Amino acid sequence: MADWYLRATRLAKTEIGQARSVGHGCGELLERLKALPERDLDEEQTAKAMRIYKEALALGLPEGYPYVEPSTLEEIRAERPRREEASASAPCSLSDEEFHDRVLGGWIGRAAGCLVGKPVEGWTRQRIRELLEKLDAYPLDYYFPEIPTDDGAGYHGRPKSWSRGNITRAPRDDDTDYTILALHILETHGADFTTEHVGAAWLGCLPFHKVYTAERVAYRNLVNGLSPPETAIRDNPYREWIGAQIRADFFGFITPGMPEAGAGLAFRDAALSHLANGIYGEMWVAAMLSGAFTTSDPEEVIGIGLGQIPQNSRLSEALRKTVRWCKEEADWEKIRDKIEADYGTLHGVHTINNACLVALGLMKADGDFGRGVCISVMGGWDTDCNGATTGSVLGVMGGAKQIPSKWADPLNDTLDSLIAGFATNSISDLAGRTVAVSKKLLPALRE
Repeated sequence: MADWYLRATRLAKTEIGQARSVGHGCGELLERLKALPERDLDEEQTAKAMRIYKEALALGLPEGYPYVEPSTLEEIRAERPRREEASASAPCSLSDEEFHDRVLGGWIGRAAGCLVGKPVEGWTRQRIRELLEKLDAYPLDYYFPEIPTDDGAGYHGRPKSWSRGNITRAPRDDDTDYTILALHILETHGADFTTEHVGAAWLGCLPFHKVYTAERVAYRNLVNGLSPPETAIRDNPYREWIGAQIRADFFGFITPGMPEAGAGLAFRDAALSHLANGIYGEMWVAAMLSGAFTTSDPEEVIGIGLGQIPQNSRLSEALRKTVRWCKEEADWEKIRDKIEADYGTLHGVHTINNACLVALGLMKADGDFGRGVCISVMGGWDTDCNGATTGSVLGVMGGAKQIPSKWADPLNDTLDSLIAGFATNSISDLAGRTVAVSKKLLPALRE
């Protein structure tokens, strides 16, 4: 099972990045790592790389570290803000028809938003803009035009079926696979599901080479016989990356107006593979989605999410800053510049910088589903993840009826997946099953 994510030099490089993100310099470790080849290491070189990894890991938090970032649910809840948005529930008086429409909006929004960002996943903001201007499609206001193959410009094309005018369904993506997997877990185990149940579902339903970064580490650890929380700890420099954040949505869909319950379910999922801010990202999104059933004010929705994570964490600080910048500045690109200045050194799939782009899209959507999704995607970094999460929250806030047909119709109510038993799915059927799970479990979740 050794591969790129688990290679000794990759572990060392990523752990150094983690150490630098909390304030360590790591110059000497970097120099030692640069002396080693990135691949095809012999036994001695592998041992050297692993020593560097362990030395970076052993640095821990620097003296005087100003944040409080625990990784157990009890400690996380103890560090939440003592404000109204941290309350266990908010009024939710939707009719059955309205609730179904909101849930369907979340599923459509996630599938559509993911597809908007999928063609340029991992691209920089500058490269995305350059391409869109070349295709006379900037600023983006719809699915991507077909990306031509241009080796000189570094464009190697994307499947035609991902581009406007050629879309017939929502293609498989890990950003939607995990939402479907959560449905399967809750249908199977109910409200009492555990982190161990999540791990068993991964092993039974997910191919190893279709999970990435922290998820691949956790999967490897499960196969090697480890149990949570050790699955999230052992040789896992990706522990604060975005993987858990993309797994949040279902837990918010089934807990309307109950952000504490939604965040608590999300914690059980996140704890399999992530720590600290990696966990908070999933809890924040789940709580936002719970709150999105009760308000259409994006600042309030973001605040509801913040109410469920430690107030003195880096993620909370970054999101509060982003909301403030959005209130002070009209131009979303200038806000994106500020996010780059403060968080641009984080890896492109880190939780914190990408969460800021989700908040940016929500705050600058101005009630327009497509505008919010496209802003998050044009911001770069993990574009399919950010488009999916922004689309999901906006979809729940407005419901399926408020998503313009130009976004929903090309999907033809179809979402593909590699989850065992869920190869091709009706999006409306997934929404109906989600509503059924919610109605069945809400009494237990309210306890």
